[in-house]
Amino acid sequence: MLRHRRSVTAAALALGVAAVVLAVAAPASAHVSVNPKEATQGGYGRFAFRVPNESDETSTTKVEVVLPENAPVGSVSTMPVPGWTVAVEKRKVDPPVQVHGSEVTEAVAKITWTAAGDAAVKPGQFQEFPVSMGPLPQVDTMVFKALQTYSDGTVVRWIEEPTAGAEEPEKPAPVLTLTAAAPSEGASAPASPAPVAADDDEGSEGGAGLAFGVAGLVAGLAGLVLGGLAFARTRRGPAATS
Repeated sequence: MLRHRRSVTAAALALGVAAVVLAVAAPASAHVSVNPKEATQGGYGRFAFRVPNESDETSTTKVEVVLPENAPVGSVSTMPVPGWTVAVEKRKVDPPVQVHGSEVTEAVAKITWTAAGDAAVKPGQFQEFPVSMGPLPQVDTMVFKALQTYSDGTVVRWIEEPTAGAEEPEKPAPVLTLTAAAPSEGASAPASPAPVAADDDEGSEGGAGLAFGVAGLVAGLAGLVLGGLAFARTRRGPAATS
């Protein structure tokens, strides 16, 4: 009976371990993302919206990315994707966005990529849609809501915004995290002017040089005196014995 209980326990443990391994090995649900996921406020960058095809039977034929209204970007340009056409929609912004010293009153609101011919993203594949953006706004995050349309007309809406401390939503929107730019070296330099410190160093070196010079002169005079006394003693020696 004891041996039977041990066998049952071992089998149960084996099944539990197998379930854990399968759970870990199972891939997480892929979703539309922006890469890289981090950038610097006020800078420019090249970003790619990565779109995986989650369907086993249909292909992705259209991708729409909406730029956040609370974080307008003055300059947005797209890179050609073979087999895809792109359409850019703009909107008015108030106050204007500063770009290279000029005020821009319009910003990109949405970018739509549409597949032509056989260029659709097929099952088991993904496609990246690159853009260049900047200057990036002074915000902590940019949330890009995305819509993915399949060849059968199904539309998957990746528009759910993440919440701090909560689990990832089922259909999360791509999020770009923005960090503050590091302070320049000039801004962190000491307030005291460099010439004052240089003059102090020169004065210290000059004082040390003068002290060494005086010490050398004294040593030289002492040497002369001792040499003269020695010479006088050698002259007296023969006169006393004659």
